Amino acid sequence: MSTYISSFSPWISDFFAFRRALGYSDQTYGKNMKAFDLYCAASYPEESHLTEEIVLGWLEDRCTDIYGKARCLRAFGTYLQAVGQDAYILPDKYITVRQNFSPYILSDAELSRLFDAVDKIKASKTEPFFNEIAPVMYRLIYTCGLRPREGRELKTENINFQTGELFITHTKRNKDRIVIMSDDMRKLAVAYNEKRKIFGKENEYFFPSWSGRSLSQRQVDYFLKNAWKDANPECKNLPGIRTYDLRHRFASAVLMRWIDKGEILPAKLPYLRTYMGHESLSETIQYIHILPENLVKTSGIDWDVFDELIPEVAEWER
Repeated sequence: MSTYISSFSPWISDFFAFRRALGYSDQTYGKNMKAFDLYCAASYPEESHLTEEIVLGWLEDRCTDIYGKARCLRAFGTYLQAVGQDAYILPDKYITVRQNFSPYILSDAELSRLFDAVDKIKASKTEPFFNEIAPVMYRLIYTCGLRPREGRELKTENINFQTGELFITHTKRNKDRIVIMSDDMRKLAVAYNEKRKIFGKENEYFFPSWSGRSLSQRQVDYFLKNAWKDANPECKNLPGIRTYDLRHRFASAVLMRWIDKGEILPAKLPYLRTYMGHESLSETIQYIHILPENLVKTSGIDWDVFDELIPEVAEWER
């Protein structure tokens, strides 16, 4: 007897029977298909065709593993079409990027809630002034697209508070570069620096640890993850984020702004490459593949062109 309750029940059972015959375990898609079945039973009780509306509607819940859900429904849609059913197949661009970690691209609302929580971070016994440091450090990493290490190890001597220039040194592959803060970020940094002169003492780092050195990556990630939880108290299956995801969000925001303006991306990417300190253009192109789902179908992106430029991007652990 089937354990599924939606109109898709027989097809889901047949889908798993087919996979078992090929030697695959039900565990791969079992949990997601069960959740999908419940979603369809509640939201589309009479619908027996896998439509785009159903698929994209189920993916809207960001408090889940979107990558895993996307893989599951793409496989299910492909199976349905293979057996002659009318079904929407999720484009494979939804699941192109998969590395040892899953870059999480914060939405505007999520980013706003996160920084509200960052502003409320309290000092700890080990870092008694982290409440002063956090609002500036995380915003600087985000607004300037810095690698976390470039932010936490930024030295005060490498900041021009008049022009907003940051001299980023000792970077990945030793590609020193100059990054310009926005005027709002520069003003925030100037105000913070007056406070830092008091508690930072002789520490050379702009974001000093109470230990006398720079903050550790463990500390920076720990406080941000706690702020992320505080920003989403109702989310039971909250996806994890890292400080590095602020850099991903910066790149995504730049690309979306160019797309909105109708810019030709291949012509603009070298500028982003230089700003972010990438060794090669391939490192920059990868950000095309982690844009939010609603941009996957945009005419502003020629996926075939990008896959020809950097075919290895499309092969990252699908």
